[in-house]
Amino acid sequence: MTNDSVLPDQTVLPDQTAISDQTAVAEKVLGRLEELVLGQREACEGLLATYMAGGHALLEGVPGIGKTLLARAFAAALGLDFNRVQFTPDLMPTDVTGTNVFQRDANTFQLVRGPIFTQVLMADEINRTPPKTQAALLEGMQERQVTIDGERHELDDVFFVVATQNPVEFEGTYPLPEAQLDRFLARIDMSLPGRDQEIELYRRAVAGKLTGWGFGDLGEPVISREEALELRRGSSRVHVSEDLLAYLAQLAQAVRDSEHLELAVSPRGALALLETARAAALLEGRDYLVPDDLKRFLVPCWDHRLILTAEAELEGHSSRRLLRSIADSVDVPK
Repeated sequence: MTNDSVLPDQTVLPDQTAISDQTAVAEKVLGRLEELVLGQREACEGLLATYMAGGHALLEGVPGIGKTLLARAFAAALGLDFNRVQFTPDLMPTDVTGTNVFQRDANTFQLVRGPIFTQVLMADEINRTPPKTQAALLEGMQERQVTIDGERHELDDVFFVVATQNPVEFEGTYPLPEAQLDRFLARIDMSLPGRDQEIELYRRAVAGKLTGWGFGDLGEPVISREEALELRRGSSRVHVSEDLLAYLAQLAQAVRDSEHLELAVSPRGALALLETARAAALLEGRDYLVPDDLKRFLVPCWDHRLILTAEAELEGHSSRRLLRSIADSVDVPK
């Protein structure tokens, strides 16, 4: 059941059996991802939580860390259609959305659909294409539809964008504008795997069993498409108390009150944190939200939405440290 209200006299509590079933389905997906993408449990959970919250994810990490593999493995585990677009400086908006092509024989125009007409779209190195082409994704990400020559075309119900970018390379790139960044529910950092996981990576390579890195396929789906669709609505099953709604509002206001920010968090950003935290609770097998769920995803959901003032940057401040400081300073409801 969906928690449409959190008022004490109207709260509809979720079905614990349904919660347990959803958690079990999610664990199947996480198990497959961890099997293929070694040493990235936190990134795998972040990506799945973003999907379950109904949003889109921006993966950030140095080249060769497995961003493309994670996106491909995610779609394969859920049994969803997958398209990958390599974003380049000469990519045009119609290369993403598609266009109407005149058919001389039939004397009419026919829609040639672009790669955006899929279920999981990987926008690889999204910051290597100009803003005009980046913006081609905005309507699809926000409204799950594409307008071509004035005609609207619906996208799939589970439409999910996984974009990637390299955080250390700036030459030949176009930083994502604020409106584009705001469409991503979370920015997920992928760090280097631990020593044991990296050695296991080498061991598989020596044995010729390094699945997904150019060696072999990604296996069969671990859940059905119906289960994948249910997961996309997963966060709606988690109950949120009135105290935690007030706590979320306090966190947002504390960010807005900071003198170090030129642009703070919007209501949409606060809602992004709320839904991602609800998905995280479900991944833990809980039907209710706790403060740690919100604190855990504070940086992934808000860091990319904030803009520091010029003075703050010169003084060495960072939005990440600011968010962690605010999380520590705002009183947690008892």
